[in-house]
Amino acid sequence: MKFFKTPNIDFISKRYWAFAFSIILAVAGFAAIMIKGPNYGIDFTGGILMQVSFDKEVQLDSVRAALNDAKELNFELQSIGDKNVIIKIQKTEQTQEELSNGILSVLQTKFNDSKITVDRTEYVGPSVGKHLVKQTMYAFIFVFLGIIVYVAFRFKSGLWGACGVLALVHDVFCTYGLLVIMDKEINLTIVAALLTIAGFSINDTIVLYDRIRENMRLLAKENFGSIINKSINEVLSRTIITSLTVFAVSMILFIMGGEVINGFALSMVIGTTLGVYSSVFICAPLTYEWEQRKRDRFKKAFKSK
Repeated sequence: MKFFKTPNIDFISKRYWAFAFSIILAVAGFAAIMIKGPNYGIDFTGGILMQVSFDKEVQLDSVRAALNDAKELNFELQSIGDKNVIIKIQKTEQTQEELSNGILSVLQTKFNDSKITVDRTEYVGPSVGKHLVKQTMYAFIFVFLGIIVYVAFRFKSGLWGACGVLALVHDVFCTYGLLVIMDKEINLTIVAALLTIAGFSINDTIVLYDRIRENMRLLAKENFGSIINKSINEVLSRTIITSLTVFAVSMILFIMGGEVINGFALSMVIGTTLGVYSSVFICAPLTYEWEQRKRDRFKKAFKSK
């Protein structure tokens, strides 16, 4: 299956437009993070965990609707069987007792035909949130370092690994920045999505790099820019088919998956799009820029002698 039979698009000539777009996207995300700040969920900020049991079967959507209508709270819900619900509530100015009593009162008003019991109430301190932030940063750092080492070993060039990781940072940071701009809650599900995006993006990049390396041997007499353009065009159908599959599934989850998985699906929709874009317009053009400048420096040094 091919979207293009014989594409011949000059991607390298459009690299500066792509670089400008990426810079604008990154600056907008950075400004949102600095000015507005991320909307961290209970995993990072701390809060209260309540386990509530009903004597009748209850739908999770009904509990969510009741809390949405009655309280302006940042909360997460988790179903345990048909009659038990865990409610995670982000830390507020109210005390633990006031907050739990308020939640119980709202549920009793909404579900007045059911007996509701609070089985347990726990406080999740902010120290846990700081630990999770630190662990998340370590996860990303080790992922990036591992990718640099692998790509550098695979293609015998640290430059290619650095360009690949720069594109990964671009994808993850821009996705994160857009989530902050849209005021989406940042929780561990979003972190999982960002790590998934990193893996998806580098897979596409390695396929492109492998084709470039192969064409460098087969088309040794052509200039590097032509080799990159030919390589991108050769894997373009594969890139679109693979990415479109993930994009379509993520979009369906975003539209029909419900509120619990909404953030993860939205992150995957954005990240999948950026992953394809970065492989074509960031990784390969950055490699071309570096190699071209290195050759120009070599020519100048040779002429000066």
